[in-house]
Amino acid sequence: MRKQLSFIIADNIVFKQALLCWSQQFNEVAWLDSNEHSGRYSSFESVLAADALTAKITDAQNAFADLKEYYQETKDWIFGYLSYDLKNDIEHLSSKNHDGLELPDLYFFQPKKIISIKGNTAHFNYLNMVDDEIEGDYQAILDCFKNEQLDPPSRTNIRIKMRIFKDEYFKKVQQMLSHIHRGDIYEANFCQEFYAEDTEIDVLKTYRKLNRISKAPFASFLKLSDTYLLSASPERYLRKEGTKIISQPIKGTAKRSLDTKEDKDLKSALALDEKERAENIMIVDLIRNDVSKSALKGSVTVEELCKVYSFQQVHQMISTITAQVSEDKNPIEIIKETWPMGSMTGAPKISAMKIIEALESFKRGLYSGAVGYFTPEGDFDFNVVIRSILYNASKKYVSYSVGSAITAKAIPEKEYEECLLKAKAMREVLENV
Repeated sequence: MRKQLSFIIADNIVFKQALLCWSQQFNEVAWLDSNEHSGRYSSFESVLAADALTAKITDAQNAFADLKEYYQETKDWIFGYLSYDLKNDIEHLSSKNHDGLELPDLYFFQPKKIISIKGNTAHFNYLNMVDDEIEGDYQAILDCFKNEQLDPPSRTNIRIKMRIFKDEYFKKVQQMLSHIHRGDIYEANFCQEFYAEDTEIDVLKTYRKLNRISKAPFASFLKLSDTYLLSASPERYLRKEGTKIISQPIKGTAKRSLDTKEDKDLKSALALDEKERAENIMIVDLIRNDVSKSALKGSVTVEELCKVYSFQQVHQMISTITAQVSEDKNPIEIIKETWPMGSMTGAPKISAMKIIEALESFKRGLYSGAVGYFTPEGDFDFNVVIRSILYNASKKYVSYSVGSAITAKAIPEKEYEECLLKAKAMREVLENV
């Protein structure tokens, strides 16, 4: 049984900082933060899950069956991630590229402690608690912030390397364009990795800076033993509310400007850009097809098509697809039938994934996977792991990856510039950690 208790908080920003600080004592931490982005589809502003009672950690083989069994056994909240390479559990595919991070393909845990923030209230939801534990933790959270060193991080000599260089990137994009012109695919998301070896970072300060300069609506921080995800994701993969499922793919990116008029012009130009709209619409069609596998007949709807939203670093073109599912539809099956997120693959999906694997130079792993949670009632919400820093503390390996959608109209030089634009926040954070 879980016990719940709520507290009025004076300052959300201060409390969230303190909450993350306090959580670092635990081996398992999942933090999801909307950064006050108001939206129709949200349950809370932010939520922390910590201190695992049980966990499920596995590779891709039989991963969805294992997750379904684990979820049915716990009948509780579970938090964690699904890696991109769970594609290998669904289709006859493989992942043989270089893997510098060496993370499990799937990791979920049942937290003893869940603390969510909605408005000016912190809601504590504890499992197997002892008397006064919630009150004690609430005071410890407040004390943690008072005692924390918040000096700005000093510059370090982190040396970011590219897994492939510019000329090789151009060559691989040309190869992808050849596949498109031959009719093998009509769009694919091609990604590249940036990394640093023999490197140590202050994960909390790094995450805070990344979040501060990005303020993304699907930000997340994961600590799973000695591995970390620091994510400023702007994208939702899939949400389930009762019998409704919602997907919000991003395709289409433009830079921001400090000049108000220029910024407005950049946003307007993105909204009218034929190439960017075509990319977005292709993925909308793919996702409509994906969700139709789970949906009740005739219920798939495009609520919003190619709407441009503005974030701290970039303008993004986002669409919203919804559908209805039957009340007895298993939530794990819905994930499996739509995995991986269409915006990170391409179309046709299986052909795109095969070509991606052949041309990319790294194993995606958690990058372009998803982080989120399942509720005891069968609802869920997951982001897409993009604009993110991954860190294996034991290996002293830091990684971030970026990509862009390649279509028939793609110009390799412009795709490369888009990748650098998307990488800007992560590079800036790491080079000034």
